[in-house]
Amino acid sequence: MSRFRFLGTPLAGLQCVDRLRLEDPRGFLSRLFCAEEFAAAGFALSVAQINHTLTRREGAVRGMHYQLPPFAEMKLVTCVRGRVFDVAVDLRAGSPTFLHWHGEILSPENGRALAIPQGFAHGFQALDDDCELVYLHSAPYRPEAERAVNALDARLAIDWPLPVAEMSERDRSHAMLSENFTGITL
Repeated sequence: MSRFRFLGTPLAGLQCVDRLRLEDPRGFLSRLFCAEEFAAAGFALSVAQINHTLTRREGAVRGMHYQLPPFAEMKLVTCVRGRVFDVAVDLRAGSPTFLHWHGEILSPENGRALAIPQGFAHGFQALDDDCELVYLHSAPYRPEAERAVNALDARLAIDWPLPVAEMSERDRSHAMLSENFTGITL
């Protein structure tokens, strides 16, 4: 019996993952990841790194980060406290949805995760104070391969649900996309 429901999005390869819970009067059990089930759904994620973040302020935005090949990474993003508006942007060269974005509300209550393929930038906005995320990454962090696009770039036109209350200086200083940006070749 599968413990996940994989749902497509308008961006090819980007999937929402609903976790099915086993519940009883004591609480519930929810499987966070199963390599076999994810591979069967077309998302072969070998876990190289797991990160945990805390975002203290409602309205804060983090992102939009990605890594260049050969360190391009898949991510599985789960919210374990609070609610976030989680966003992925298609940066794949030649993709029919190049520079399109998709967002999902992730929370412990809805049990939803976002499975993000290589070639996508990722970021989120905290919809509550003290939001915590757990990320599974298919590649370790490599500073020399890290890149980002500005989460406020008008060319992306991400519709953040709340006014942006806070961004790190680093994220705010990421350049806007140039007109000649053609994407990431994987």
